[in-house]
Amino acid sequence: MLFKDYKPLSPVVKRVIGAEFCIQLVNASFMTLLPLFMARRGYSNDAIALHIMFRFLGVFVLALPVGRYIRKTSPMPLFVVSTICVPLFGMASVFCIKYALDTLSIWCLLFWGASFTLMQIPVIPFILDQSANGLQTAALSLSYSTWSFGGIVSGLLIACLQAINSELFSEQTLLLLFSAMGLCGLFFIWSIRRMPQHVQSEVTSPKSITNKTNWWIIIKALIPTLIIATGAGLTIPFISLFFDRVHHMPTGHFGLLSFMAACLVAYAAMMVPRVKAYIGFSWAIPGTQSLAVVALIALASTQYYSHMPQAVWIAGFCYLLRQPLMNMAGPMTTELVMAYVGSANREITSALTSAIWSGSWVISGFMVALMFSHNISFGNIFLITAGMYAFGVVLYSMLIRDYQRRTQQGEIEK
Repeated sequence: MLFKDYKPLSPVVKRVIGAEFCIQLVNASFMTLLPLFMARRGYSNDAIALHIMFRFLGVFVLALPVGRYIRKTSPMPLFVVSTICVPLFGMASVFCIKYALDTLSIWCLLFWGASFTLMQIPVIPFILDQSANGLQTAALSLSYSTWSFGGIVSGLLIACLQAINSELFSEQTLLLLFSAMGLCGLFFIWSIRRMPQHVQSEVTSPKSITNKTNWWIIIKALIPTLIIATGAGLTIPFISLFFDRVHHMPTGHFGLLSFMAACLVAYAAMMVPRVKAYIGFSWAIPGTQSLAVVALIALASTQYYSHMPQAVWIAGFCYLLRQPLMNMAGPMTTELVMAYVGSANREITSALTSAIWSGSWVISGFMVALMFSHNISFGNIFLITAGMYAFGVVLYSMLIRDYQRRTQQGEIEK
């Protein structure tokens, strides 16, 4: 049974992952619906890209401060704030966009991103600290699958509710509904506060932490992430717009497509412990990423024959292929990076990883807005992403070889 790999996880880990799922439910629904909602309200492609950019700017601004904070104290207060503020700022941004309050909507999205950071950064180090060595791959895989399960639930509900009544369950109504559902994360967080937690025995004084930080190792580990993240920022936030503008796919149909993709991503993420056990980092990471690059190139090329009825079917198939393959590598690359930098550098590495993803997406959002303003097509933008992904795959392969070398020389702690 697939789920037996996750049964031994501690109750604390399962509860915090439950709270993470509630936040990711909001995140997944906004990733799908917010660009479409703004398009329906008359926003241009470049204006939508700029709004999305500010959402990730909020993550970037708080990434390093949160990383330093969690090295000295418990992340539980941050989890509480995140589970409250992400849904509330999500609702506020919807109303601001509805009434064309552009400045306020940008501020709401900025604070939305900042609130999301309070869950996103501490959760990986917290899960690793609360998991035995043999269960860390399973814990990380389950944590990563929360994004997929959020996509499954949101995609299925979007498709079903739009099929029932597309006017009643408009993009605006659905965004508000999913934001309200995100508040359920408070149940999981409050239950964790009453449960015993593992406490690291290492010295955690600020001075000793600073002395342990190996910046050269951290930089080497995060360069592939920088390349992959920058490429992803050119594509992922605009997938729903691509299917809407290029292939004229209705919101309900894209919700169903997202549901199917999320199911595949969730299954792929849950299979990661077994895939890693069978073939290891050396083949699993570059293999899945390389196949995902091929699928993305095929997806991008559908714009050039979008007038043909087969194009939307091919695009949908390529999207369903690309999503699980690229996301399958996520838990493995995270575990690789965390093992490469060592336990003393986990928190700062987690913060820097979040800063890189959000910062790259801020830059990518600005680049996409600029490219849209110069009438550069979705297909060409997606091909740029494919090129950056391919470069990132090469860098990850080099990192894996260096990890194996350092492990053989006893430089990597086990």
